[in-house]
Amino acid sequence: MEIIYICLLIIILLGVAYCARLLRSLHSKVSKSSAAITRDIAKLMIDNKKSSMTAYRQTQALIQLTQLLDFKSPIPPTRSWAASPDLLLTITEIVRKNRPGLVVELGSGVSTLVAAKAGARKVVSIDNSDEFGGKTISLLKDHKVRGVDVRIAPLQPYANGFTWYDTSKIKDLKKIDLLIVDGPPGSKNPEARYPALAEFKDKLSAKAVIIIDDVHREGERKLAEDFAKAMPNHQLVILDHEKGTAVISPR
Repeated sequence: MEIIYICLLIIILLGVAYCARLLRSLHSKVSKSSAAITRDIAKLMIDNKKSSMTAYRQTQALIQLTQLLDFKSPIPPTRSWAASPDLLLTITEIVRKNRPGLVVELGSGVSTLVAAKAGARKVVSIDNSDEFGGKTISLLKDHKVRGVDVRIAPLQPYANGFTWYDTSKIKDLKKIDLLIVDGPPGSKNPEARYPALAEFKDKLSAKAVIIIDDVHREGERKLAEDFAKAMPNHQLVILDHEKGTAVISPR
């Protein structure tokens, strides 16, 4: 009988030990899970704060833009694939300050309207898409804006092994006072916009300003840095915009 009691006691003790071990394991898992949840919540709060601040800044820039340019008709949506308000406001400020005689823009859209409304004497906008180029032309007509030449330049094979605008569409351009690089589409090709350096470096005036969008991306950042290196009398400033904006201007 004593042996039976001893065996039962051993079984009970083993059961208690197993339950204790199980509880410790469960506690550890719950602690790790709680820590992970806490980290996720903290990250979500930081992301939401950044998103809210970005939205606030873009709203603020858009309000200033509409007050400065006094649009008489609706403008298309900004942000996403289109230019963000912070970039559009920078274009406005530079045009109003420098009064460029010729603005050349790669990639048409709201920025085309903004450059013209801000006071540029002549704007030439290059677009590879008939559809988007046509929308830009309609937008300019709606706002009764003149002095803008929208040119459709289909993408063609280029020396870097990728594609770029039909260069015959830019042969006549010279003494450019403001160059805006926001095309062709570059989200899938880091070198999509790089030919702008070779094609426009010798077409710029001595006082030219170059604005490059999307410099948060590696390809556009390299383009901005190489543009600045090729123009020793200019300086490069990276603006903390939604997509990152490079401004290369005379020292």
